[in-house]
Amino acid sequence: MVPYLQVENLTKTFGDLTLFRQISFGVSQGQHIGLIAKNGSGKTTLLNILSGKEGYDEGKITYRRDLRIGYLEQSPLYPDNLTVLETCFHQENELAELVCKYEACLETPGNPGLDELILRMDHARAWDYEQRAKQILSQLKIQNYNQRIQELSGGQLKRVALANVLLSQSDMLILDEPTNHLDLDMIEWLEEYLNRSNITLLMVTHDRYFLDRVCSEIIEIDEKQLYSYKGNYTYYLEKRQERIDATSAEIAHAKNLYRTELEWMRRMPQARGHKARYREEAFYELEKIAKRKIFDENVQLNVKASYIGSKIFEADHLCKQFGDITILNDFSYIFTRYEKMGIVGNNGTGKSTFIKLLMGLEKPDSGTLEIGETVRFGYYSQEGLQFDEHMKVIDVLTGIAEIVELGDGKRLTASQFLQYFLFTPEMQHNYVYKLSGGERRRLYLCTVLMRSPNFLVLDEPTNDLDILTLQILEEYLQEFKGCVIIVSHDRYFMDKVVDHLLVFNGQGDIRNFPGNYSDYRAWKKVNADREKKIEKPQEKKTQRVRLKDKRRMTFKEQQEYNRLEEEIEALETEKKSIESALCSGTLSVEDLTEKSKRLPLLIEELDKKSMRWLELSEIEEN
Repeated sequence: MVPYLQVENLTKTFGDLTLFRQISFGVSQGQHIGLIAKNGSGKTTLLNILSGKEGYDEGKITYRRDLRIGYLEQSPLYPDNLTVLETCFHQENELAELVCKYEACLETPGNPGLDELILRMDHARAWDYEQRAKQILSQLKIQNYNQRIQELSGGQLKRVALANVLLSQSDMLILDEPTNHLDLDMIEWLEEYLNRSNITLLMVTHDRYFLDRVCSEIIEIDEKQLYSYKGNYTYYLEKRQERIDATSAEIAHAKNLYRTELEWMRRMPQARGHKARYREEAFYELEKIAKRKIFDENVQLNVKASYIGSKIFEADHLCKQFGDITILNDFSYIFTRYEKMGIVGNNGTGKSTFIKLLMGLEKPDSGTLEIGETVRFGYYSQEGLQFDEHMKVIDVLTGIAEIVELGDGKRLTASQFLQYFLFTPEMQHNYVYKLSGGERRRLYLCTVLMRSPNFLVLDEPTNDLDILTLQILEEYLQEFKGCVIIVSHDRYFMDKVVDHLLVFNGQGDIRNFPGNYSDYRAWKKVNADREKKIEKPQEKKTQRVRLKDKRRMTFKEQQEYNRLEEEIEALETEKKSIESALCSGTLSVEDLTEKSKRLPLLIEELDKKSMRWLELSEIEEN
């Protein structure tokens, strides 16, 4: 493989904070590398350094000559006066610059250099640049190409920036959280796009399915050092645990030896000879190992939720519209105790509006929404990240409560609670303004959970959180003794936490699906394949023009044809019955599981019999 860049002994500090120390790694042509680290460990800083937007303290970075790098920043900026399409030509890449030169030449009297520009346009295949820009923008649900950049939301701006990076035809792409603000369809499209291309990738993302399916190597920054794993995210999890186990064993051994050496140090306070000095130096090295700390991922945090009654919320014939856009259309639903619901759907289908209706931040046009008297909401929203910048981290939490009740008489102090969410004692005494974006999200999450709610409503909680924090939050929610509603595009997170989905299809079409996100995608695929199979014979039949190959059914075929009609009718009846039961909300967990397993098998059997019936029906018609 052709080496693209090599990083050697790179060190970066901010004042007395060291992000990473003497890290080394390389990126070669065709590699797809994912970068993983805790929030505040320097992921974005490292990407800024590699793209040339930020300096570093020590080390060396060697780039291949004429290497073209495309960089998707976490918070991209463009001139406000540009339109979406003009932004695609504003970026610094050879194709965009070539097209701009060609158009400028056409507007210049005499068209100087036109012949050469036409040859260059041919060679670079730049004639369809605008069309390709529109195609990628449309895949990312940006349809108004003439809209001004200043009118776009933060999510739309990130998608425009992503389109620009994909258009850049760079040798290597550096992507900082490319899946943020993408809905599930866009994420799956981006997965396929990157896997089809031969582009070299280095990216930071919290989307673990995306990492698993796109990346072939993982690098991790942990405790200021870098570790490399030659495999996808699943392989990384396995090998990382092996590394942690080995390190834990090393620390345990060092602690035992440290006690012995500490006694020797205390007994020998006088001047020592050469061997004594050597042993003293070895003692301090041993002390460093013995005092290392590893986060224990097996710690259980079962925070006690306040009591919640049997009545949670009841929506009765709710309707909500914004102009021509229908959010809810005669929506009714009874939420049950301890339910864990996920909400999925494309951007703009009304997911966040539904949450705001539930929280009383929006009013329905008609219908009623009754909330139980014992319900105590904990609401994590995209707009809720507001702190006094000059407060210390620990003071933010103690301003809410000094103690967190765990039940069974157990309690945690605010400081211990923060430590569970990866805020070390040192970090707790930092001021809020020193925190990274992801660390602020983590602190905000702590303020929501600290209030001991019994109904958690989490709107895109995974954005900007590191993978380690997501694992902690998943474990917390799995053990949570209350109700949960989650709006998220993180498929892995949804699979871990929710037991059923509300699927927002747009214009008030909302469906209840009994299962997690992977179950839902599998069900959608089965349905789509079934429709294709049924459509194919019909298309073949309408195109059939030769009649000389007519034949009549045999006796056995006629019997099979009649039997299939009866069997298909019975299967359709069973299918409708199961779907109705699944949507009723009255099934026990055992019945729900049994019927969820039966449905895909039933659909597959129905597909086979329908295909055979169609084949025989063609003979009958001939």
